[in-house]
Amino acid sequence: MEELVKFVQDEFIAKKEFPTFGAGDTITVYYEIREGEKTRTQFFRGVVIQVKGTGTSQTFTIRKMSGTIGVERIFPINLPALQKIEINKKGDVRRKRIYYFRGLTGKKARIKEKRM
Repeated sequence: MEELVKFVQDEFIAKKEFPTFGAGDTITVYYEIREGEKTRTQFFRGVVIQVKGTGTSQTFTIRKMSGTIGVERIFPINLPALQKIEINKKGDVRRKRIYYFRGLTGKKARIKEKRM
């Protein structure tokens, strides 16, 4: 059964090429929003908390602060509305899933930048 699902995903789902990123990276995701007849592009900039799954079923979670409230959004990598992903900063973290980041505030919520 898994082979059949993998075959269908490989054959019929169009793949988009995005840069590779991981937990701790600050990225900007541009996606299309439809409001009735009109479409517009909106962006969401934040820190990647986790990257989950493989292949076409891969998802990633981004967290940003909107004032004093934390906002998280989960994006499927295969979402047709995704236009592009920009990597703003590469973060230097030790874990794949940085859920502890939710509880941090102020200077403790900073992530070291990875040197290139």
